[in-house]
Amino acid sequence: MSPADIFPASTTSIMLVEDDQMDVMNVQRELRKQHIEVPLVHARNGREALNMLRGENGETKITRPSLMMLDINMPRLNGLELLKILRSDPEFQDLNVFIMTTSDLDSDRLGAKDLNVSGYIIKPLTFDSFGGEGGGTVDGFSLFLDLLKLKQ
Repeated sequence: MSPADIFPASTTSIMLVEDDQMDVMNVQRELRKQHIEVPLVHARNGREALNMLRGENGETKITRPSLMMLDINMPRLNGLELLKILRSDPEFQDLNVFIMTTSDLDSDRLGAKDLNVSGYIIKPLTFDSFGGEGGGTVDGFSLFLDLLKLKQ
């Protein structure tokens, strides 16, 4: 079985949960620079993301994304609160989630680690300086994306 059988291109997508439109545009630009051309589903906060994932409160249920890029500091339902809910839901407990934040606080990093994040990204997002000191590396993230067949 090949990776294409596991992750067919038609079902590959990224969910970006981010309340700052400039950060959304920055992520879109960085993905384009890396030739990652897959659907990017955007939610403005954790509550909206949860509604989209579950098809609740008037939102149409979306197809489960291949991975989530999740801001920590958002109104209504912050990133760590959403991640805690996802980890307790059998449908999403194994979803690959990358935390994105301007915070380099150990408490945020430990909170994310305790919730089994796939990576921790210090904003602004650039794949040249991915993860910052002590964080992930662009090579690790690129490898992960390659495994998911997100590069076309």
